[in-house]
Amino acid sequence: MQTQLHRSIHAVDRDAWDHLNPSRYPGLLHGFLSALEDSGSIGEGTGWRALYATCSDATGLCAAMACFFKTDSYGEYVFDWAWADAYHRHGLEYYPKCITAVPFTPATGPRILIRKDVDQQAVSAHLINSVLDELKTRVSSWHILFPDEESTARFQDQGDWIERHGVQFHWFNQHFADFDAHLATFNSKRRKEARRERRRVAEQGITFERLSGAELDEAALEALFQCYQMTYRVRGSRGYLTRAFFELAAQRIPDSLLVAFALHAGRRIAMSLCFRDHATLYGRYWGALYDVDCLHFETCFHQWIEYAIEHGITRFDPGAQGEHKIARGFQPVKTRSLHWIGEPEFARAIGEFVARERAHVGQYFAACDEATPFRALEDPLNSDTGKAPLE
Repeated sequence: MQTQLHRSIHAVDRDAWDHLNPSRYPGLLHGFLSALEDSGSIGEGTGWRALYATCSDATGLCAAMACFFKTDSYGEYVFDWAWADAYHRHGLEYYPKCITAVPFTPATGPRILIRKDVDQQAVSAHLINSVLDELKTRVSSWHILFPDEESTARFQDQGDWIERHGVQFHWFNQHFADFDAHLATFNSKRRKEARRERRRVAEQGITFERLSGAELDEAALEALFQCYQMTYRVRGSRGYLTRAFFELAAQRIPDSLLVAFALHAGRRIAMSLCFRDHATLYGRYWGALYDVDCLHFETCFHQWIEYAIEHGITRFDPGAQGEHKIARGFQPVKTRSLHWIGEPEFARAIGEFVARERAHVGQYFAACDEATPFRALEDPLNSDTGKAPLE
């Protein structure tokens, strides 16, 4: 096996790279990564410098990993600013560090891609250890953000990683026939609230259109970008992604990109953007040109739950944070990150902190789990009429 390191995704054949990703997890598609690079959303001056690690055998590319050298901790969603500050106060440099993640995307997924016909354990060990040998003298630390279970196991088999937990809120499709069937699992109070939210938006004259990347024309792309920037503008900043990113992503991964637009009097006034793979919908960005009552809930949650039901998608991951999602049918799930810290004393201190933090995360998870809106099993009601369901 031969390991290579590349500074550009264009150094790797697109079809060979995507062959390692049969589920088409969107954040690691060649088209997604090249759109980030070619649009200037990552690269010089952004704080994200790519390092793509590949492993090849006699038949071609057999494993790959996307890494990034970071000179800050923006756009990661696993917060380590306090760790950087502690390094600084002790006269040590925390940056540059390395992360293996999808830029600006707190979505769980594979973090090491491996061809199915090879020895998974041997190939992953070879690639991980090769990268770690390269990084040991170049960075303070290596962070694997939002790995799925399989990737977590691959990394934990190699070296001493600190495992950190977080909580997000995901929606799961229980083979619902339609949106009403989804609401039928709620208790009466929450069901009425969800219907009231949807009705309130419709009463204000708001309609919706959902478009794939292939259906985004110049006007739609402009509306998308204006709404995206508005989310950051109200906080006095600019979005991480350039307009060119959305144009390139729509061209290169058109079936993986989806946008829901809210329209008022024929004008696109709000949008939410998702990516998708074979089984999961990943909510990413939202923005509105002006405030409309309940519009955020409809555009970001109800519209995509309805889409997922219509298209047989099994899970909707709407992104980081937001206890308000619980009342709309989302359930708490634990997320992971893995951390290799080069300085032994800091590794010990951070490990102790993370162990204490995990206990608090577990308590928070339990509290959220108790707050879900679903009917108790003994609740005989399945509608707002108060009538018992048919046997």
